[in-house]
Amino acid sequence: MTDVPVESPRLRLSDLARIASVGLRTRRVRAALSALGIAIGVAAIVAVLGLSSSSQAGLLSEIDKLGTNLLTVTNGQTLFGATAELPLAAPGMIARIGPVTHVQETGATDADVYRSPLIPLVNTNGLSVQAASLGLPAALGTTIAAGSFLNAATAKEPVAVLGAAAAQRLGIDRIYPGERVWLGGEWFYVAGILAPALLASEIDDSVLVGFPAAERYLGFDGHPTTVYVRSATNQVAAVQSVLAATANPEAPNEVDVSQPSAALTARAAAQSALNSLFLGLGAVSLLVGAVGVGNIMLIGVLERRSEIGLRRSLGATKRQIRAQFLSEAILLALIGGAAGVAAGALSTAVYASTKHWSVVVPTTAWAGGLAAAIVIGAVAGLLPAIRAARMSPTEALRTV
Repeated sequence: MTDVPVESPRLRLSDLARIASVGLRTRRVRAALSALGIAIGVAAIVAVLGLSSSSQAGLLSEIDKLGTNLLTVTNGQTLFGATAELPLAAPGMIARIGPVTHVQETGATDADVYRSPLIPLVNTNGLSVQAASLGLPAALGTTIAAGSFLNAATAKEPVAVLGAAAAQRLGIDRIYPGERVWLGGEWFYVAGILAPALLASEIDDSVLVGFPAAERYLGFDGHPTTVYVRSATNQVAAVQSVLAATANPEAPNEVDVSQPSAALTARAAAQSALNSLFLGLGAVSLLVGAVGVGNIMLIGVLERRSEIGLRRSLGATKRQIRAQFLSEAILLALIGGAAGVAAGALSTAVYASTKHWSVVVPTTAWAGGLAAAIVIGAVAGLLPAIRAARMSPTEALRTV
């Protein structure tokens, strides 16, 4: 009578998952500590990518609200490297361009501003004093945070409006009757405080006075240094192409034209380049987690020799033993990865909410985190799985 070889029964996926979880359930603390490294790495990656995407979404949303049709015209340099000068008629000439809807200007002065005349002259706080036209806030898309802006009457008098950062550095957070600052060697009354101007950050660091007051009290020559232009949104490129020649027909090469929203959009895109450092830290954490998974699996093989020997004696094949330990390592890493994705997404949501950003967790972040965890678990568990599969039943049972 010939012997018929007995085939080992196939291990179903559900059985494999149940067997793989046994090792983790019986060694919970050790498994949790090993999964923690993977969780920290995945959480770091998800949080960095999520916060970067959320901040970009928030900034771009703010830019869309303020409009992308703001252009600035500034005085450039002459052929000899000296600072050029915009003509007095530049704002009026720009206003005659068909698609242009708003034109407002500022002019830089040589005056300094202090909280009081007792402040040392060197302590300027990096603030500038500029003459400003009356419709400047509307053109910039900003508002008055406190008080009021300049009007036809106050623009002729020693009255000033503070930019958001200027007010903070001068220690003024509200407006009350008689509030003054020492500006250009005499007292100027404070009429208001501007809200932050996202598209014109230079205004935040400035103290604004009227053009007539600047000429009368500060020796200002009246020439604008920056002209803010709003145009029809679908005509921005066309207007931008003729602004230099219109502002200064005699020397258009001495005029600089820019689009602030384009610069902010580029800054948002460049911000992602700074994430490489944090992504590197997350990768290091994942590497530490992989070492932890590999360590616990190797120790598990040594501690569970009796189990391996018994299963081999009862007919388990090398492939089934290998699949058991490999699945256990992958399951351990997957648990850590899932916990990391949840922690990263939660931290992104909390921080983005405090900044009033849209909460954005890219698919590449959470899916990539889980995929990285699975790959790390497979790589870290491969050697212990092969070692467990190579144990013969007699060797495993003899060393018990």
